[in-house]
Amino acid sequence: MDVGHYKGFKILLVTPEVTFLPRTEDKSLQVTGARAGGLADISACLVHSLNDLQMDVHVAVPYYRNAFQKNTISSGSVEGHRRYERLPTSSVHLARDRSFFYQPKLSGLPIWENVKISLAFQREVINRIIPEVQPDLIHCFDWMTGLIPAMTRQFEIPCLFTLYNMASAKVTLAAVEEQGIDAASFWQNCYFTQMPGSYEETRESNPVDFLMSAIFAAHFVNTVSTTFCQRLLKEDLPGIEPALRRELWHKSESGCLSAIDHGPDPSYNPANDRFLFRRYTPKDQHAGKTFNKLHLQERLSLPLDSRAPLFFWPTRLDKIRAGCRLIVETLPTLLERFATFNPQIVFIADGDFQQGLRDLVNAMHAGDHVAVTDFDARLRRLAYAAADFVLLPVANDPCGLPCKIGQRYGALPVVYHTTAIQSTISHMDCSQNQGNGFVFNNLDAGGILWVLEQCMAFHRKPMDLKALQLERIMTESVDRYNYSETIAQYIALYESMLQRKFRHDGSQGMASKRDDMAQRAA
Repeated sequence: MDVGHYKGFKILLVTPEVTFLPRTEDKSLQVTGARAGGLADISACLVHSLNDLQMDVHVAVPYYRNAFQKNTISSGSVEGHRRYERLPTSSVHLARDRSFFYQPKLSGLPIWENVKISLAFQREVINRIIPEVQPDLIHCFDWMTGLIPAMTRQFEIPCLFTLYNMASAKVTLAAVEEQGIDAASFWQNCYFTQMPGSYEETRESNPVDFLMSAIFAAHFVNTVSTTFCQRLLKEDLPGIEPALRRELWHKSESGCLSAIDHGPDPSYNPANDRFLFRRYTPKDQHAGKTFNKLHLQERLSLPLDSRAPLFFWPTRLDKIRAGCRLIVETLPTLLERFATFNPQIVFIADGDFQQGLRDLVNAMHAGDHVAVTDFDARLRRLAYAAADFVLLPVANDPCGLPCKIGQRYGALPVVYHTTAIQSTISHMDCSQNQGNGFVFNNLDAGGILWVLEQCMAFHRKPMDLKALQLERIMTESVDRYNYSETIAQYIALYESMLQRKFRHDGSQGMASKRDDMAQRAA
């Protein structure tokens, strides 16, 4: 990929969460991160892939000090992730504020807490990090960066906004300005709950919508799945406001909306993943997965049983997610109906539903069948290698990334037929040598129990037949979900934005904007 003529340009990625960055305070602890969901994996992979191409990439992220300390990995234990150490510490810009210093975890926070974190983060990015970096292009992720695209219009910096999920927050300009953000200078680029009049009339009573502002103000918007993007434009999806769909239509009509299908980070490869107890390839996956299963069972105090069907839940445990509630509600029935198989379910996830799940498991005395533990990046990789199935029965997953990772490790996805999953997972049909997972159409107890019956039927099949299917799926997944194609699409999008910028403004215009930013920093 030829990116030589763009290596002189600075790209700043602004994300509220990320995995695996160099730690600047303690050189003996080289790799750190803070993660609430798949967005962290997406942003981290993009940062490091751009750096591998020797582009001048910078990343701004909140300094979640407690979470960083919890997730820090010593330099001696990351042999499989040397690419994460190659990112210069000077390219990592930590936004510092006590509102996120003491957060032990990033998910399950009340909305007011997330708003406080978002405003503190954006204040640091707008007032300090952007003037220091002086980027030629800014790439923002998620609603917690929603005011930054509006600010970039003021300095005419090209801005790409990645739409990951539909969450948002609405806050008045007065509240924004109380946190030290000069919203008066870019308020006309924001999107408000009602049509705004004058600044004075709007400031106190007409809230600004963070997500809608990002879509409205960004020069380009992208989603992380082609199928998800198409459904957002064509269908009235539950929970999607008509205004959001309308703004996306405007972006699409103006040629400023794109969809980039994300493949897994290249480090998700069981053949060289150093966090596994035993590495393996599609050819020897049965033995490799057996050793990893026994090791995971030992670490989580589950009975050692290589024949037990092991299900892995890889995503957040949030009360608002219908699929999360469904799996918890059907857990007693699930364990009773499939008792002869001795099933095991592993949850490696944070979230506001986690404690309730722990209480249920204790009340059922189901500790021999269910393990619930906090998110851990290393344990998560081991779970993919150990699992027979990956549980992802969620209604609106933006790109199905855990499904793609699971296929690479020979863990078959169990999914609800929706959005991005449509182009990722097809139902298993061993007789036709087709399919790569298990799909159900009704998001209710009957649907989940039906699909688990299909999983158990596959689990009962002869070992040779299962090994043949897993070899096929693992091999196909490497070719189908190639991250080099993902990064090529981002590079092309960046090039298009930079070409448009310099075609209109020229180098003299950019120099003037940089002078303005330097004065702001001073």
